[in-house]
Amino acid sequence: MKSVSKICLMALFACLFSLQTSAQTSKYKCLLQMSNYMGEGAYIVVSLVNAKGDYEKTLYVMGDDKQWYNSLKEWYKFYNKKPAVSAKTGASVTGGDRSVTVFEIEDAKIDKGYKLRFETAVEDQKYHVNDVEIPLTTDGVATKTEGKGYIRYVKLNKV
Repeated sequence: MKSVSKICLMALFACLFSLQTSAQTSKYKCLLQMSNYMGEGAYIVVSLVNAKGDYEKTLYVMGDDKQWYNSLKEWYKFYNKKPAVSAKTGASVTGGDRSVTVFEIEDAKIDKGYKLRFETAVEDQKYHVNDVEIPLTTDGVATKTEGKGYIRYVKLNKV
């Protein structure tokens, strides 16, 4: 009887250990430099999207007033399905400013077709669904990526 208990206990520990190792993450410091635009602070959402372009996870939201989340139109469709944001949030970022944040990405997502999408919106101005998209590859996360809208560039560094 004792040996059966020991075997079951060892199997349980092995399962827990394998689950823990399969979900390993790495931290990335993100430097975001905004363009010099006129207007209100930009709401920015950083999302993990799969190879099909579907949202899988929200990593960071810049802009803490939920009233304006609907201005990030494509992400908001995903957010409406799961309205709780487990990602970190911070203040919106204005023209010319810099923001430094840290977020975690699962190691298993690297080199698997995923991207980081930076979506931006500014009150009464143009909305950019793909202001910056960074391929989630070993090389992609190590290079500075230029923005197409309110973001001048994004630079990631593994912490």
